[in-house]
Amino acid sequence: MGDADLANLSDKLMLTTVVLYIIALFAYAADLGFGRRRRESAVAEVAAVPAAVAEKTGAKVLVAAGGAGTGTEGGEAAASASGPAGEDGERRQVDWARLAILLNVLGWGSHLGVLVSRGLAADRWPWANMYEFLAAISFAAVTAFLVVMWRYKAQFLGAFVMVAAVVALGVDNLWLYDSVGPVSPALNSYWIAIHVTAAITATGAFTVAGASTILYLVKVRAEARKAVAAGGVLSRLPSVEALDRLSLRVTMFAFPIWTAAIIMGAIWADEAWGRYWGWDPKETWSFVTWIIYAAYLHARSTAGWKGRKAAILSMVAFAALLFNFFGVNYIFSGMHSYA
Repeated sequence: MGDADLANLSDKLMLTTVVLYIIALFAYAADLGFGRRRRESAVAEVAAVPAAVAEKTGAKVLVAAGGAGTGTEGGEAAASASGPAGEDGERRQVDWARLAILLNVLGWGSHLGVLVSRGLAADRWPWANMYEFLAAISFAAVTAFLVVMWRYKAQFLGAFVMVAAVVALGVDNLWLYDSVGPVSPALNSYWIAIHVTAAITATGAFTVAGASTILYLVKVRAEARKAVAAGGVLSRLPSVEALDRLSLRVTMFAFPIWTAAIIMGAIWADEAWGRYWGWDPKETWSFVTWIIYAAYLHARSTAGWKGRKAAILSMVAFAALLFNFFGVNYIFSGMHSYA
């Protein structure tokens, strides 16, 4: 397969990825909105077996203070009373969570194919321009989410991470698309595989932490206003404490990688331009971002910050990260920018 064929394959896989992510987004949203409600209603239906039916079967029914607890025999009676029709009803229900995860993993595989085929077509690492860089960051964010979901059962983040991925890839294709081509000599180095990969990985993880922090702030505000209705979407999110801990853990993972990216970038700058640090806009804002995330982690560990104050500081750091990527690259002129 020639370079043109590989480049064309990469473009087609990009379209496939976006479509799969969009469908996964709706499936995650459906699971968040209806999935647990259906499971709870199924439990309620089983618990609501009429006393007359229980008496006919000779079952012992134990009603707890909550109103739905049954003993073993009562549970068996309820299951038998529901009969085949109940089983058919379960089969008719869509398992939105599994469908969303399946589509997400398929989309992730297609996304990986985008980067691999693009790299093979260009005969280099596929993050030498903004189009490739944003595609790689989106891939890192989805990968970080899948790992966090597997480790912490955090599929509730799926809809929000998918929104970010779909928007990023939409912007990438509509406004940032760049055909496969050579790169400048300064970028033609093995350091692009080290420095840029570390920056991409950290940015993807910070994105997942940012999504968790946003959900934390939304739920805290809703709880303060007593707007978290029973059975509502916000009520089916984890507790605010769990969201806070998740954001902290992901940030703690990403911060050392971001630190390594800055250090390795300085080494690469010395090799390419003959100086370790030149206060280029990108270098400056990368350092500013590092300082804010360091302040967040320091405040958490020494001053005992947690909750809303820590979340706001985390969002300031995430905003600096986004500005470092979008604002610096297009507003300021420098060695790293595309202005």
